[in-house]
Amino acid sequence: MVTVFEILLVITSALMILLVLLHKGRGGGLSDMFGGGVSSGLGGSSVAERNLDRITIGIGLVWFACVIGLGLLLKTGS
Repeated sequence: MVTVFEILLVITSALMILLVLLHKGRGGGLSDMFGGGVSSGLGGSSVAERNLDRITIGIGLVWFACVIGLGLLLKTGS
């Protein structure tokens, strides 16, 4: 069972990295501190961006459940 959680954790971790990198930058970073880039409002969210947000949240929840489940399995096993 631990092996299944470990494999699922690796897969969801890789997916989370990929999905976060696919998100559009929203400003507020270091470039804004030095006057670069104009921060746009929250408008302009397309259907694709909303779906990407939903998928990222779903994968994040699965990742979190894997971390908790693996921690509990390893704690009770030792």
